[in-house]
Amino acid sequence: MLRDHAGRFHALNVFADVFLAALVFSVLAAWPGIGASEVSAGMDAFALMIVGFAASFCWPVVLESLGHYASNRRHPLESVMGPFVVAGAASVVVLTAGQVVLQTPGLPWFPLVCGASQFAVLCALRLLVFVSLRYARRRGRNYRNTLIIGSGRRARMARNSILRHPEWGLRIVGFVDDGDTPYDSELAGEPIFKLIDFLKLVREHVISEVIVACPRSMLPSMDAPAAVCADTGIPFTLLSDIFGDVLPAPKMTRFEGIPGLSFAPVAHGRVSLAVKRAIDVAGAAVLLAATTPILAVAAIAIRLTSSGSVIFRQRRCGLYGRSFEMLKLRTMCADAETRKLELMELNEMDGPVFKIEDDPRVTFVGRMLRRWSIDEIPQLWNVLRGEMSLVGPRPPIPVEVAQYETVQRRRLSMRPGLTCIWQVSGRNTIGFEEWVKLDVEYIDSWSLVNDLKLLLKTLPAVLRGTGAS
Repeated sequence: MLRDHAGRFHALNVFADVFLAALVFSVLAAWPGIGASEVSAGMDAFALMIVGFAASFCWPVVLESLGHYASNRRHPLESVMGPFVVAGAASVVVLTAGQVVLQTPGLPWFPLVCGASQFAVLCALRLLVFVSLRYARRRGRNYRNTLIIGSGRRARMARNSILRHPEWGLRIVGFVDDGDTPYDSELAGEPIFKLIDFLKLVREHVISEVIVACPRSMLPSMDAPAAVCADTGIPFTLLSDIFGDVLPAPKMTRFEGIPGLSFAPVAHGRVSLAVKRAIDVAGAAVLLAATTPILAVAAIAIRLTSSGSVIFRQRRCGLYGRSFEMLKLRTMCADAETRKLELMELNEMDGPVFKIEDDPRVTFVGRMLRRWSIDEIPQLWNVLRGEMSLVGPRPPIPVEVAQYETVQRRRLSMRPGLTCIWQVSGRNTIGFEEWVKLDVEYIDSWSLVNDLKLLLKTLPAVLRGTGAS
């Protein structure tokens, strides 16, 4: 059975969230100038108490529904804190409804102040707990014993992930396979157990999770371990990359009552995409207005130091491969395109992409513009025209797309952007295959929150000039 302290920790979290939310509400409700400075006896006081009670319980109810109280030791901080935004919004709605329907006393903006204050206090507590637990796990405390089924490449990758993240607090008891020796040479020296010993391992060790990282050929042998885990309440985690990188990340579905994993291509909601487009238009308009002086200075510098047009226009492939004219400040000599064939043997990128770190065609001014990504500012006009987005895979040129393999064309299934995971992860220091993988990862896991994260990471990446050339 799982350790009892998990249930107690869950109950403690729920109690702390309700108690602190109610405490914040009580303090603000009695605060002169913020809450109800004068509450008459009877119905007013009773209504205020009911609304405060309901708003306080919004927090654990919403957090529970979003899976916040489940084990999150492998989750990043942003995914742990994200549900608090939804819970805070629910608290504000309840408090506002109380003011409108029950006519509870207080200033009109009291619900917003109370919800924001509850959010700040509860987030501060959870952040303290999150950091403290990770600190303890890095030092060998609060760990969980883990068994990995398999001893091949996927099992080695699972082990390496655990070793890279000591803050997860996972301790590998051993590997379970149908052979006496590991199938991956890097696992030599690791404890290898046979499948017939699985029940014995569960009885002798306090196993908190079983990770299935075996090859597809071994999946029929998983019935017995799965049954043991079901009987003992041990989480049984099947790594979904059993088909490699061919399919996108799966989603849970049901087939006449039978749970299943759907590997269908990601379909993004129309409302979310509409919000993304609205953010693109507003953001591009503001950024264009703010960077006009920079563009003017850059244009003058280009005109004074080299011949040719200030704006460089190039055909690129956008959503689903549709061609459009992308705009950039010219950073190369006027005959750069004709000289490209002469330099093909110097290409430093794999795949169909052409990149040279010290490209002789780049002008002195162009090198500075590229260093700070100033040359890409005109692409904000492409964003306004709907050909690009603020965030998305970088748009390739048609000759590169013509050489794409079928799976690589998936990066064209979303509107191209000014910045992406590749842009903030090293840019030209990343090979083409990894570049495509990062773009597909972005598409499969896309959300407005992830776009915001990438935008926030872009500024420091640009200031550092990470991978720019």
